[in-house]
Amino acid sequence: MTDDMYGVTGEDRIDLSKAETKQIRKRSYALLKSLLKPEIGRFVFTSIIVVVASVANTAGPMLIAIGIDWGIPQLIAGDFGPIAFVVTLMVASAIVAAWLTAYFTILAAKISQAVMLDLRKRVFKHTQNLGVDFHERYTSGRIISRQTSDLDAIAELLNGGITNLVSGLLYMIFVFIATIFIDPVSGIVLAVSLIPLAFLTRWFSTQSAIAYREIRTSSAKVIVHFVETMSGIRAVKTFRTGKRDRAKYSELVEEYRQRNNRAIRLFGFYDPALEFIGAVSVALIVLLGGLRVIDGSLEVGVLLAAMLYARRFFDPMVDMSMFFNGFQSSASALEKISGVLEEKPTVVDPTTPIDLWVAKGALDFEGVSFSYRGDKEILPKFDMQIPAGQTVALVGATGAGKSTLAKLVSRFYDPTEGVIKLDGIDLRKLHPKDLRRAVVMVTQESYLFSGSVAENIALGKPDATLEEIVAAASAVGAHEFISAMPEGYDTQVNKRGGRVSAGQRQLISFARAFLANPSVLILDEATASLDIPSERLVQDAMSTLLKDRTAIIIAHRLSTVAIADRVLVMDAGAIVEDGSPSELIAGTGRFAKLHQAWRDSLV
Repeated sequence: MTDDMYGVTGEDRIDLSKAETKQIRKRSYALLKSLLKPEIGRFVFTSIIVVVASVANTAGPMLIAIGIDWGIPQLIAGDFGPIAFVVTLMVASAIVAAWLTAYFTILAAKISQAVMLDLRKRVFKHTQNLGVDFHERYTSGRIISRQTSDLDAIAELLNGGITNLVSGLLYMIFVFIATIFIDPVSGIVLAVSLIPLAFLTRWFSTQSAIAYREIRTSSAKVIVHFVETMSGIRAVKTFRTGKRDRAKYSELVEEYRQRNNRAIRLFGFYDPALEFIGAVSVALIVLLGGLRVIDGSLEVGVLLAAMLYARRFFDPMVDMSMFFNGFQSSASALEKISGVLEEKPTVVDPTTPIDLWVAKGALDFEGVSFSYRGDKEILPKFDMQIPAGQTVALVGATGAGKSTLAKLVSRFYDPTEGVIKLDGIDLRKLHPKDLRRAVVMVTQESYLFSGSVAENIALGKPDATLEEIVAAASAVGAHEFISAMPEGYDTQVNKRGGRVSAGQRQLISFARAFLANPSVLILDEATASLDIPSERLVQDAMSTLLKDRTAIIIAHRLSTVAIADRVLVMDAGAIVEDGSPSELIAGTGRFAKLHQAWRDSLV
């Protein structure tokens, strides 16, 4: 079972070289920087708040030392003022620290929410703008993984991880400075403890980065398998693959569990080792300080403050180690999302588009050839003209290149070589809005979105009135069954049109195309899901649907081809026959044989 089976490629791989890892991290940091840039003002202000809060939090042990070594002797001597002053400062610093910490938490949450809003919108917009080739090779499960678990991991980091990381680091810095200030010897002990601490943290950082990349990859596999199994539940039920799918899913979740266990074991070693270094450091400070207290070179209050500072110095490390799991998981998720955002659209909108307000529908293919992402040539170089208003049928075996040609006309792809023109304008230079208005494709899939029947038909013309929607449905023979539905045009079709049959979905998609009123209409096996009565309804409406527009019909049913003005027979990407249906039927070529075989099947 390979990673490619689950769409695990590129940034999902775990066997990355050092150069690849460096490049991915650089890309991730660039993304994070761009996300934080709009919030830089608020970020700087929040940083100032953190600094002041850290100073206020650090003041406590130093004030305790002052109170013990200066305030208490003065109190014994009868002067209550010094100890009262120290206590007041301690209470004031605690209030300031608490208020600023709360304020900082709120500000940090606002920044994180703004960043996540920006990131979610970026990912959605970018995946929408990417070409059909991306969505054909990038499984739906991977996209869902990016939009759900990966974004959630980053949200956890921004909501709490960064807050604790920044405040913890600043607190450690101020504690170290305060320790050096009150007792340089204790400060030296803390400085020496940083040596094993640095090695430990470096090791943990490297190992956990690998572990969490493995976890994100396993998570993506689990999601992909789950989504594909549930999406293909009809095939699962039909071919009784449930037991095999469960076994495969169990294998994937077991891999996911083992990789999580590895990360937990890493943390299980790192946290106690951190505690051990902290405990040894505090013990050394107490030992060295105690000896100096005995010989009178160190005050008791200073020793107590140094001990408290040493203990506090390691407290954030323990807290940060708990958030390090989230940080590594989020960093891995950010790598994967930055990988999606780095994908470049293969079909790029023109920088200086040419407007075509009213298209006639004439198509010209000039030296056109096409291959998918550098693979073998699918369509060899050819020239062809389709006059405006002509209905052309594409006929040929599966894989002959019919759908590829249709996708080029719809500009789902651009030709590898050559030019396709609409009314004399290169499709690559045509304004995207004009292209989408002029060219509409109806496929066999007939995808319906959650919503009402009327809303799905209105996709062809969002500002259409109910009267226009009904007229479009009537034109293609869909009005009768829609009216018979429980709430008519307001009936909710549910996801993928679950409340209507395959034939009804196709008729709704025909109504959508009719309402869009394109100059060029492409029907890619659009009648394949229709039963004979429904097909006849559509055949009756074809004359209305295709009137005054260019049409390209891809169909295996020769009854559909019969209404075409012209038939193109394709084989291995090349056009091997070109003529009217009657001309080709009268000949001895491929279409004549196909037509004869079809007539024999009717008998």
